[in-house]
Amino acid sequence: MEDMLCVCNNLEEPPTSAVFLESCHFSQVVFANIEKFYVPGTDITCYYNLSQHFTPRKKDWVGIFRVGWKTTREYYTFMWAPLPSSSESSSAEQQKVLFKAYYLPKDYEYYQFCYVDQDGKIRGASVPFQFRTEVEDDMLVVTTKEEVEEVEQQNVTLLQENQKLKKDLVSLQEQYTHLQEELVAAKALQSSVNTLESRCEKLESQKKDLEKETCAIKAELTRIKEEKESILSEKEQLGNRLRTILSQIEELQLQVQSQQKEVDNLQKTIKDKARHLEQLKEENCQLSATLLRQQMLDKIKEEQTLALQILKKEKDEIEQENQKLWQENEELRARLPEIGSASAGILSQSPPNSVGSKLLFGNPYSASPKILKVDLVSMKKCPMCQEVFPNDIGEQQYLDHVQNHILDCPYCNKTFDSSNKQVYDDHVFCHRLDQA
Repeated sequence: MEDMLCVCNNLEEPPTSAVFLESCHFSQVVFANIEKFYVPGTDITCYYNLSQHFTPRKKDWVGIFRVGWKTTREYYTFMWAPLPSSSESSSAEQQKVLFKAYYLPKDYEYYQFCYVDQDGKIRGASVPFQFRTEVEDDMLVVTTKEEVEEVEQQNVTLLQENQKLKKDLVSLQEQYTHLQEELVAAKALQSSVNTLESRCEKLESQKKDLEKETCAIKAELTRIKEEKESILSEKEQLGNRLRTILSQIEELQLQVQSQQKEVDNLQKTIKDKARHLEQLKEENCQLSATLLRQQMLDKIKEEQTLALQILKKEKDEIEQENQKLWQENEELRARLPEIGSASAGILSQSPPNSVGSKLLFGNPYSASPKILKVDLVSMKKCPMCQEVFPNDIGEQQYLDHVQNHILDCPYCNKTFDSSNKQVYDDHVFCHRLDQA
């Protein structure tokens, strides 16, 4: 069969297998209306029916095989088998496949149609047929009577064998159908047996689990009984301890009440001390303000004392200078002979600083006492704005002026210059945040 010509009218190869003829199933697809021969050069239609036990699939196909094939790989040509229009009526509806003349065999060998499923297995096969003309079938050349008788005998023998083969095929198909039914029943029975065995194994497993759980429950009951006895013993001990604790609680409550009274007294004392502390803070603020004022007054007095010392020193220097000038005047008078004794007497009787004393060139320091008096009067000066006040200004008026330049913090004893009002406001704001 290796020299068999395989012709395919489709680009895609059909699914085949190396399954041999002995393991094929021929009863699931039955071919009908198969002619003894088909005329070469014409299209042929293959008719077949699907049994109710067979389910067609998309890749099933119908092939033309030369009689004597061994596997589905030895097809000559093939066509894809169409899927039935309805799965419910597929067994009753006749199916057909059209083979084009161009792809059919050209020899006089015997062929047959075979239905191959998607797995490459045979599901049905037709009776053999040939490709030849009808005229050739009727042309008989009889040479001798013996040859005619021999041919007739061969035809009778072939016909008997054909009938026997058909009977055997029908019998085999019936047996196969019966076996298929028995196989289906056996599979169903085996499935039931498997299900029962699975259920039995499951029940056996559940039984073992229940036995284990029963043993565990018994052990748990024994443990619970022992724990119950232990709990009862502990309960009795706890009752004794509870009575002791209650007695201790009563004693503690008495102690707590006594301590609560002491705490109340301490809180009252703390409040009194806090009130006293606030008073001390207020007094401290007042003292700080008074101290600041006193420090300013001391500073002013120090400045005034320093100014007086400077003025006194200047006064002494001026007096020394006046004395020096007086001596120079005396020397000048002694050197002037044209001055009379009367004028000299007047000059000698006049004091150095008197109005009547007249110098030759005048006394340049005669206004010094007046200047000294003016400086002594103007000694009161504000240390903040440097404003100068007369010496006869009242002390309270002077302090009020200085106090206008000072800002006292209402929360602490700090003081600020009124020119730095923003610093003072920030300081007070911080105190308010702390109290909030």
